[in-house]
Amino acid sequence: MPEPLRLGIAGLGTVGVGVVRIIRQHADLLSARTGRQILITAVSARDKSKDRGVALGSYDWEDDPVSLATRDDVDVFVELVGGDEGPAKKAVEAALAAGKDVVTANKALLAMHGQSLAEAAEQKGCALRYEAAVAGGIPVIKSLTEGLVANDVTRVMGVMNGSCNYILTRMETAGLSYAEVFAEADGLGYLEADPQLDVGGIDAAHKLAILATLAFGTKVDFDGIVLEGIDRVSIEDIRAAADMGYKIKLLGVAQKTGRGLEQRMQPCLVPDSSPLGQLDGGTNMVVLEGDAVGQIVLRGPGAGEGPTASAVMADVCDIAKGWRGPVFGLPAGQLTTATPARTQLPAPYYLRMSLDDKPGALAKVAKVLGEAGVSIDRMRQYGHEDTSAPVLIVTHKTTPDALRTALDAMQSTDVLAGSPVALRIEAV
Repeated sequence: MPEPLRLGIAGLGTVGVGVVRIIRQHADLLSARTGRQILITAVSARDKSKDRGVALGSYDWEDDPVSLATRDDVDVFVELVGGDEGPAKKAVEAALAAGKDVVTANKALLAMHGQSLAEAAEQKGCALRYEAAVAGGIPVIKSLTEGLVANDVTRVMGVMNGSCNYILTRMETAGLSYAEVFAEADGLGYLEADPQLDVGGIDAAHKLAILATLAFGTKVDFDGIVLEGIDRVSIEDIRAAADMGYKIKLLGVAQKTGRGLEQRMQPCLVPDSSPLGQLDGGTNMVVLEGDAVGQIVLRGPGAGEGPTASAVMADVCDIAKGWRGPVFGLPAGQLTTATPARTQLPAPYYLRMSLDDKPGALAKVAKVLGEAGVSIDRMRQYGHEDTSAPVLIVTHKTTPDALRTALDAMQSTDVLAGSPVALRIEAV
């Protein structure tokens, strides 16, 4: 049997502990499936004295992850620290410079520095694997780089942040406001230390940027993503969408067009009968579309100890079996620079607004929409609220530019009580 594969694990939070447990519980299975013994030789974390529920005394300890990454008895550096700068970036760069293979769950690092890291890995002939960085236990990276390698991928779409999906699902099922469910999710530990990473769509956008690179052969372009979080979605929006047969999801979409690469992460309405519409709680779903395969749907846990550690170990096992290949499917030097493009594809839109309670207010809004070329499919007016009247409009298919023109023109009508909410209704 070949020499054992020796791991150095930096980061002993939920995922790191999960990796330790898998290696201990399935040592014989891993050896049988890879043809090599997989061992942990050293670990690193911020607090050596913390009780993590697993015995770590048999492993060498390094306070500095960079020192761990460059040890002679580490073949694969497993980075589970997180963050796009600081110790995580320095340690991964040091590991690659030392000729070590790297496995990471760090989507922010790859979304911000993926190109330079891919170039460094390929120059050294090292593996840089990251299945756990996107959608937890769902094997979406392998699907794009292996299972769909013969396809011209046309669109990538999905719900990629379980915390946001939990919030939106909980608002619907419990009839609670966004603020109430946000506080509940935060209290349960479902949100990042900086909650804006979740509810602002940033975490999910990091993942979308990685998937777009794999799908379309472009350099990672996080800054090219049109980004909007879920903080403006109200319980009224949730109820209105349900009345019309829709669910609201924080939806990521990436597709290559003649104008460039469209990438957007924003709340959208999807049919409640669709796979995405039926996705509840903290589960993730990624929809991949290719010219040969058509559409495939991948669904599963997007976070948590077991699912994410499972994805980490999938990469470790590939390395143990001798896998080598380009980091993003194509050699880093062949990845093209994407031209960011805003979507121009027509779609229906959901509009919610409050109008001043005075004669002709609704007629003024309808006139502005018509002058911009936006036609109304459905319209509902709800009970008055003091001096205003809530109005819900669903448009026929229209372009984003036409809708923006209409919304801008509405500001000069003097009938709006607050800013309108506009959500795209996505065809899935």
